[in-house]
Amino acid sequence: MSVLDVEASFARIHFSENVQRVLVTGATGFIGQRLVRTLISNGHQVLVLSRNPGRARRIFDGKVECISNMQELSRTCRLDMIINLAGARILGWRWTVKRQEILRQSRVNLTETIIGWIAHAQTKPRLFLSASAIGYYGIQGQGDVASIGEDGKSQPIFMSQLCQAWEAAAHKASEHGVAVRCMRFGVVLGRLGALPMMTLPIKLGLGGTLGSGAQWFSWIHIDDLLRGIAYLASQLQQHGANLRAVDTYNFVAPEATSQLQFSRIAADILHRPCFMATPGLPLRLLLGEQADLLLEGQRVVPRRLLAIGFDFLYPDIRSALQNLLSKPKS
Repeated sequence: MSVLDVEASFARIHFSENVQRVLVTGATGFIGQRLVRTLISNGHQVLVLSRNPGRARRIFDGKVECISNMQELSRTCRLDMIINLAGARILGWRWTVKRQEILRQSRVNLTETIIGWIAHAQTKPRLFLSASAIGYYGIQGQGDVASIGEDGKSQPIFMSQLCQAWEAAAHKASEHGVAVRCMRFGVVLGRLGALPMMTLPIKLGLGGTLGSGAQWFSWIHIDDLLRGIAYLASQLQQHGANLRAVDTYNFVAPEATSQLQFSRIAADILHRPCFMATPGLPLRLLLGEQADLLLEGQRVVPRRLLAIGFDFLYPDIRSALQNLLSKPKS
């Protein structure tokens, strides 16, 4: 994708007709960088919370303000919206007790710190958009074809409990008159992020299934995720007091697929074979409970986004992968 194509994609996403002052956490990550550049392209003023403000300034060519902690913001600072994407990487190190605590602190504790600032701010933000994940629903048994909407139940396992605590912390913003929208992300597909790692075995001719391959795979194209965030922001501007103070949205494409089908379609687009199989047992021995992220799944649907009129550019996995795996234009 050329620079002009990227800039054009940013320009197609509109958060508000009025200039907004927006605080973004997790701004230097895969999703955060795209989000911040979209906001800048829209003409909004962006404040970034980052452990490394100097690096953040360089990433965004000095076009954002940066702080290293919420204590640097005065009570008189005006923010129209906060978009909370921060969180240590979930996939990687085993979920030891120490690692679980790092994951909680980077999500729950940081969110609580933001709520603490909101509580004392003279002018409250109108909207708090906070990331969560479809891990909230735990795991769905293979062979279970039921669709999971936003009213789906949580489970007493770590990834579900982490999301529950993360969302509960975000909900407290509503006690201060701030509209709260929790966004349960599926696997976000883009030219960066998880997709290059997922397709590397396929490109090497080693593609195939993880475990049985029958597990559900709920995903969303990065462009639809950004458009969805902007859509929620515009809904508040248009409808205001008529909207619920707290609501939750599944950020997934309308069409979930199986892990095997994902691999087959990716291999077809890349003109590579798809016949290898990775047994589940070695992954479980290596990753422990974390292996559920790869070997189990959920068939999640975006019922509330569809109900409020959001239109997906990439509703099915083939259209998304065709867009992302095709060679960028020069």
